[in-house]
Amino acid sequence: MARQTQKRTLETRARLVAVASDLVAQGGYTAMRIEEVVQGAGVAKGTFFSHFTDKDALMDLLIGARIDAYLDELEAAEPPQTIEDLVKLQLPLLQFMTSERYVFDVILRLSGAAAVSDVGPIAMTFERYIAIARRWFEAGTFRTDVSADLLAEGMQAFVTQALALNFCALHGDQTLSQRLIPYLRAWLQPGE
Repeated sequence: MARQTQKRTLETRARLVAVASDLVAQGGYTAMRIEEVVQGAGVAKGTFFSHFTDKDALMDLLIGARIDAYLDELEAAEPPQTIEDLVKLQLPLLQFMTSERYVFDVILRLSGAAAVSDVGPIAMTFERYIAIARRWFEAGTFRTDVSADLLAEGMQAFVTQALALNFCALHGDQTLSQRLIPYLRAWLQPGE
């Protein structure tokens, strides 16, 4: 009996996620409403909340999965040799992260966790990104006077800054690449 209940619980959760994914594909993350998810999944609203604390908890799962898919591509790529290649390689991920203000806001809010029990899919992608960047920097193409870990963490900070400025009315006149390349040149190129 317990196995059947567990199976039904997993099936319900999968149905909620599938319906939410379809709704996001149709109208975006911002437009997706819990009411539409439960209606599409054929469950009560309380059932949704037995699986997810709120919309952001569901978005953590969906957005985290999308980021992971982009990270799979980055992980499979050869280490970039130039700053321009480094930015170009990451551009699909960065464009997704700025595709909607809501997506960026959720990513920022859920990128860190106050407790280990709060670590969710998005927070895990930030750790994975650092690991991928570390591997690139260990290849030695960029500056070597600081550790690959510090280079990776610094790049993540500059990427986050460039993404945030994407939504700033005072800095909206540049593309992500135009904004990010000078930051990364200053951070990653060996000093003279």
